[in-house]
Amino acid sequence: MDLLDALSLSPQDERLLYLLKVGCDAAIKAGDILRTLADNPHQIRLKGAIDLVTEADLASEKAILELFRDKTPDTAILSEESAAEFSANDHNGACWVIDPLDGTTNYAHGFPWYAVSIAYTEKRQPIIGIVNHVPLNQLYIAVAGHGTWMNRSALRVSQEHALQRCLLATGFPYNIEQLLAPVIGAIQTILPLCQGLRRAGAAALDLAMVASGRLDGFWELNLKPWDTAAGMLLVKEAGGRVSDYRGLPYSPFTDEIVATNGLIHGELQQKLAEFSQR
Repeated sequence: MDLLDALSLSPQDERLLYLLKVGCDAAIKAGDILRTLADNPHQIRLKGAIDLVTEADLASEKAILELFRDKTPDTAILSEESAAEFSANDHNGACWVIDPLDGTTNYAHGFPWYAVSIAYTEKRQPIIGIVNHVPLNQLYIAVAGHGTWMNRSALRVSQEHALQRCLLATGFPYNIEQLLAPVIGAIQTILPLCQGLRRAGAAALDLAMVASGRLDGFWELNLKPWDTAAGMLLVKEAGGRVSDYRGLPYSPFTDEIVATNGLIHGELQQKLAEFSQR
């Protein structure tokens, strides 16, 4: 891949480069599967009242798992559709964290806003983050200490410092009936203060948009590790800031996130603090 040539990885980073290539291969292969199946009638199963899984989620996951088990057999894997098989202790070492189809509801409805999200983590922190925005053929990559890229373009977060001029995004958790009050409360608080608010339905892409400067900030409750592990690194390596609602350090195993360009972080996070569920 041309993008890998743009990363300033030294020969001493041979293992990291290998993992990055494997991760990119998996994200691209899975994206090809999703693209091929996108216009077919979908086999939809409910995991919850509004939480879907399709045959495409499973086919994408199968391709990724097969590749990782072949190329990195000693690395643990946490993937959304097979998370029940994951040991509680596995994420403390080296681990792939995978969402084979972020934006399943969008995908099932033919709404072209979905992605494959893959992160390589060590001790719960992402070292590599990869988000394949399949409909737009945009591959986002971040490597700890080496920046964030989209295809061959280096990315930086926006430089907007006034919340009133910011475009923000949020998301709605699948258990919205239990979290309706804090979700609506946060929207009522933030919406009058910003230029616009979007809810597109794929957290990995929301984070990629913050990293690229297209969005200035994003927040959401009750996310899972596979929703944010790759995207949080995209934001951080592009110069942004990520925390929980209270301003404490964020990890993919934290269930609430605020991600911004850094310049508006304090103001946005303080407004969201009262809606923290931690």
